[in-house]
Amino acid sequence: SNVIYEVCLFLHLYMFLSSLLMSDPTIKAPECSLIDVYGPVFVQDCEARGNPPPILSWFINGTEVDPEDDDRYSLVDGNLIISNCRATNGLGTAVSRDALLQFAYLGAFSPKTRGGVSVRGGQGVVLMCTPPPHSPEIIYSWVFNKFPSFVAEDSRRFISQQTGNLYISKAQPSDVGSYICLVKNSVTNARVLSPPTPLTLKTDGVMGEYEPKIEVHFPPSVLAAKGLTVRLECFALGNPVPTITWRKINGNIPKKARLRKSQAVLEIPSAQLDDSGTYECKAENPRGGTAFKGHLQVYTLPQWSRLINDTQLDSGETLHWECKAAGRPRPTYHWLLNGSPLMIQDRVEVVNGELSIRNVMQSDSGMYSCVAENKYGTVYSNAELRVLASPPVFIPNPVRVIATLGKDVSLACKPRASPKPRVTWRRADSRRLQQSNRIMLLRDNTLRIVNSSRADEGHYVCLAVNTFGSAEMTAMLWVKEPMRVDLSPGRLEVTVGESVVLSCKATHDTSLDVGFQWSFNQRPINFQKDGGHLEYIQTQSSTVDLMIRSILLKHAGKYGCRAHTSADVVFAEAELLVRGPPGPPGVVIVEEITDSTATLSWSRGLDNHSPISTYNLQARSPFSLGWQTVRTDPEPVTGTMESAMAVDLNPWVEYEFRVVASNAIGTGDPSAPSRGVRTKEAVPAVAPANVSGGNGRRHELVISWEPVSEEFQNGEGFGYIVAFRANGTRGWKEKMVTSADSTTYKYRDETFPPLTPFEVKVGVYNNKGDGPFSAVVTVYSAEGEPREAPSDVKASGISASEVRVTWRPPIPGPGRPERYEVSFWKDVEQQEQSGSKRQTVRNETSVVLSGLDGNSLYHVTVRGFNTIGQGPPSAATTARTRKTPPEQPPMNLRWIQEGNNVSLSWDPVRAQDNESDVVGYMVFLRQEGRGHNQVTRTINPSTVLSLPEGGTYIMEVRALSDGGEGAVSTQVRVVTSSGG
Repeated sequence: SNVIYEVCLFLHLYMFLSSLLMSDPTIKAPECSLIDVYGPVFVQDCEARGNPPPILSWFINGTEVDPEDDDRYSLVDGNLIISNCRATNGLGTAVSRDALLQFAYLGAFSPKTRGGVSVRGGQGVVLMCTPPPHSPEIIYSWVFNKFPSFVAEDSRRFISQQTGNLYISKAQPSDVGSYICLVKNSVTNARVLSPPTPLTLKTDGVMGEYEPKIEVHFPPSVLAAKGLTVRLECFALGNPVPTITWRKINGNIPKKARLRKSQAVLEIPSAQLDDSGTYECKAENPRGGTAFKGHLQVYTLPQWSRLINDTQLDSGETLHWECKAAGRPRPTYHWLLNGSPLMIQDRVEVVNGELSIRNVMQSDSGMYSCVAENKYGTVYSNAELRVLASPPVFIPNPVRVIATLGKDVSLACKPRASPKPRVTWRRADSRRLQQSNRIMLLRDNTLRIVNSSRADEGHYVCLAVNTFGSAEMTAMLWVKEPMRVDLSPGRLEVTVGESVVLSCKATHDTSLDVGFQWSFNQRPINFQKDGGHLEYIQTQSSTVDLMIRSILLKHAGKYGCRAHTSADVVFAEAELLVRGPPGPPGVVIVEEITDSTATLSWSRGLDNHSPISTYNLQARSPFSLGWQTVRTDPEPVTGTMESAMAVDLNPWVEYEFRVVASNAIGTGDPSAPSRGVRTKEAVPAVAPANVSGGNGRRHELVISWEPVSEEFQNGEGFGYIVAFRANGTRGWKEKMVTSADSTTYKYRDETFPPLTPFEVKVGVYNNKGDGPFSAVVTVYSAEGEPREAPSDVKASGISASEVRVTWRPPIPGPGRPERYEVSFWKDVEQQEQSGSKRQTVRNETSVVLSGLDGNSLYHVTVRGFNTIGQGPPSAATTARTRKTPPEQPPMNLRWIQEGNNVSLSWDPVRAQDNESDVVGYMVFLRQEGRGHNQVTRTINPSTVLSLPEGGTYIMEVRALSDGGEGAVSTQVRVVTSSGG
């Protein structure tokens, strides 16, 4: 198999900020890659930035690589095939960290035949793997007899991932066979197999029991990086098979730890520093026990807790940098300058991670690296030191300053210079300025003049001097009269919906331009955002207006006008009060609740500069259409009150309440709703409506009513009391209906006859007691289904497909039929149940049965029915449909046209024996384009037709028989002379 290189290049980034014009180089580290042994090893993305652009170089083991002298290397856009790089320009050097090059490969096992292993039954045995050369770690497994039959690990068999050996604590006959060690490279996934190792059992006896012997265990000292998974192995030979247990000396095994492979492996994921300690594995069986101890040390790479930052100093100042890193073992520090060790001088002091350089010079400028390292890793913190050295320079120069008469003025002197210059001030006429209570030089070299006057006008010169040179800056000072601002009106009261104008006028030195800015409650006004109400109006160069249209409550507040010139800023403010409807009252609290009242309290809201006149109490329930005004006590609720009682509420209904305030301007927004409360229970006060009844089965009294809405049930346990008595009797029968949704009650008594009149009333009740009854109404008991059959039933055929049936209704009495049902069937069917049925629409006494077969005998019965049920059928009667009409149409149609008259004739139609005799003919006439037919009947095979209008006419003929109309003839088309 191909051998693969794995290149793991860990290159540190040196990142530095650039100055305005020039910067030291910074490096982007190469990435790790996996390369075939026969191809190139390519390190990607070694990039450097700097001004001037840096030059890239590569080094292997400290020796610079020259791609031109060695054709094994190539340099393409700064990318070198193998190792680290260095970036250099005129300002400094950045060097990457040394690269680590590691090879991934897996050799082959020695082909030499392996000797067999023979042990007694019950004896422990170790089969050696002896792996081939490899890098990095490999994974071990064992094949039993032939691939892919792998050895399964359990408490008796164990494969060590440290040694690769197969351990069998107690051999038994099932273990006899051939064993092959299989190893796999964890990077390349390449696999190789060892020669087989035969295992046999001796026949000279069986091994007796013996105490455990730990054959494989973790090292006495285990080092592990923080965050990685630690794997400790421990397995023993013995008979019986030993049991493995683990413990941590002077501590507890971490809860996250897991035991693998029948407890032969202790696995600690994401190892932390407090997982360090001494661990013990113990092997025991009935013959004894043994133990092994080893120490786990979890280490951490250095990690920065404090970094150094780019610094710019004037020459002569002191540099102090401190870097700190955490790690175990504790890291040590050293410093680099431009990639090389920092030389210690009299001015340079290094104490661990602290660096001090006194009296810095330009030669100290460069790229500094604080390096923190322990035996497990190294980290870098990088920063640039820039030491400035330049003569004073003033930008801009000269400067113009305009001051206000009587106010203080400051003339700044801030040259660019390194080191800091010495500064002096003088008048342009060479008069040296004498400091006083009115003219003073501040620490930052600013010249301050207090209570300026016209005499202070003129040119002032600032002189700056350092070791590299000197420069002057001239400040020209003018002193102007102070500006005044008048904002009117200063205070204004308006009503919602009105409009006002605020005018701001500035009085100032005419040589200066003035600008204005409006503010509302000390915030600048955005006229684009609120352009619908606020408008900025420039009336004159020194006067601006603020128009406020259609004023809302939110426009109340303080409006400011800020006028500014290059010499002065003056601010004036006006107050606008807006009268409007009241704001919403405060929280509404239900103080007391009864079955029909609720006592409410609230807090006053804003009156918006117009006294509150009244309050309106509103309620909402699941039965109301939104919020409804409720009656109150007292009535009305005046604006001085903060409590009132809502009355005439319905018992046992959940209400929410709110309060709305009104004043002379209008009605304001409502308060937030109160919490929901339920009124207390009361006896029902509303009786059911529309009490009626009737229908039902024989001997039944059916009573119905409209149910009472839940809004008026007034409490739990609501139901109905149904009371009734026969007309003329005294006592009432009362029945309880417990369902509030019920709408009917049925009472059955076999003793009363149909249509017996009853007096009926329906009352209500709930858990609090009985409520009112409805008014008394008369309801009749059911009359029952029809008792008699219709009489005088007659049936006769009227065509080949129709039979007319007539009858007389039953004798009047209880059980009147509402409709009738006609049953009919052909003689061959022999039974009524298999026949067809037709029902009348109402209680008419005739019906035409259609869709029947021609020349067939039908049996017919009639019965009445109503909503209660069906009555008995009449005696069956019979009727025969007539023969079918002739199938032959009229033939050989002939016509003679004389003006508007047409004489039409045809051959007579002869009926067959099974067809109805012809009794005449029907002639159909219609004008083309119209749907209406003119029909003429005749008993002869000829007729004369009149064509009243000009046009094209279509004529057809059918034979007419007792069985109906026959087939239609062919069409005849005639055109009248006027239509031609």
